[in-house]
Amino acid sequence: MLTRFFIFLLWVLHWLPLPVLAVLGNGLGVLLYTLGRERRRVARTNLRLCFPDMGEAAREKLVRAHFRAFGRSFLERGLAWWASEKRLRRLIRLNGVEHIQALSGRPVILMVPHFVALDMGWIRLTLDFAMAGMYANQKNPEFNEALHKGRVRFNQPVAVSRQQGLRASMKAIKSGRPFFYLPDMDYGPKEALFVPFFNVPAATITGLSRLAGLTGATVLPCVVRALDGGGGYEVEIGRPWGDFPSGDLPADTRRMNAYIEDWVKKMPEQYYWLHKRFKTRPPGEPSFYDR
Repeated sequence: MLTRFFIFLLWVLHWLPLPVLAVLGNGLGVLLYTLGRERRRVARTNLRLCFPDMGEAAREKLVRAHFRAFGRSFLERGLAWWASEKRLRRLIRLNGVEHIQALSGRPVILMVPHFVALDMGWIRLTLDFAMAGMYANQKNPEFNEALHKGRVRFNQPVAVSRQQGLRASMKAIKSGRPFFYLPDMDYGPKEALFVPFFNVPAATITGLSRLAGLTGATVLPCVVRALDGGGGYEVEIGRPWGDFPSGDLPADTRRMNAYIEDWVKKMPEQYYWLHKRFKTRPPGEPSFYDR
């Protein structure tokens, strides 16, 4: 019942002007910061590891800013699920679309880091392209259903669950649909390498390099930014990565992490710090999050 209420609330709020919704989202973020002791601790740990030279007061300010950005992303998700195509096109600017168009019909992987507004990038791309993408099933079935319906509104995209595995992803990529791929979370040691992320060894899946090699796909980086003050969003499609995959799996994976690091430095409050990015440790190394 509570999940249904929150979904209904998102539907009601999506009618509001974006600047108003942004203020409410910032307020939700403050509330989540106040109540979310465990997630505060995770965010603080991540930022301490990634920005060891930053002063404690500055890191705490960044933690608070991240919770506000996350609160915004949660409330503004209703726009992705229910706003009209006309409104979405007005709110979400798509830059670098020519890089996708130049590869029309050929295998393409969009490498999408976990910035909090990434769902707005997905929904904007589905307005113009028959997309495919990988998703993770949510534990709450009602929220999972709402999330799925919201993501497949336009152009009949192909949604591949993580549980379906590599073969289903390869099939979607080879079909010529741009494949929306999020490779920067800790999924455990399986099919992962310990590669530096902000100089900290991080269990990083090697799927981007492997999928590109197996399908002959071109990799295009894709970053989604929420603009200040309810100013909308920008989706930035970068140039094709040359010499990728290179045949050197650790080097390819490090290249991906380094690219993400560069963008995190530009908008650190919008990266998903609530995730335990360094949960999996090399054998014998203690957890960062149990201290």
